[in-house]
Amino acid sequence: MAATSAGLLPFRYRAGAIEVLLVHPGGPFWARKDAGAWQIVKGLIEPGEDPAAAALREAAEELGQPIAGTLIPLGTIRQKAGKIVHAFAVEAEIDADAIRSVEFEMEWPPRSGRVARFPEVDRARWWRLEEAEPMMLTSQRPLLDRVREMLTSADR
Repeated sequence: MAATSAGLLPFRYRAGAIEVLLVHPGGPFWARKDAGAWQIVKGLIEPGEDPAAAALREAAEELGQPIAGTLIPLGTIRQKAGKIVHAFAVEAEIDADAIRSVEFEMEWPPRSGRVARFPEVDRARWWRLEEAEPMMLTSQRPLLDRVREMLTSADR
């Protein structure tokens, strides 16, 4: 059975453009990757947990800031490795320079017997929609189209 996660795609309006907040995953695997590595803030849904609640919890853990606002369902996507992600958009103001992510432990370097700690998210950044697309994980890019369609069709 595929792992199931929930995530948030925060958005805001700046100078007449839509911007989205993406995060760069921490740890040695992602350290030298940039284009195609940025993602929505997300994490695993706990047993019995509502996907929207999981998305808010994960965002608070990975950004170090609680997110308030009305969640707008963006549907689900399937990532390349098969993980299902329930995604939500939320209009929010988040200080990307002030994130404080929780950490995880892993053996590093491999087969060294040493355990190292890494942040789950090492950076966050606001991107204009057109800038975000090439930077984002390929399997998550449809979420940008969904946000664009949702926001350009809404009366603002």
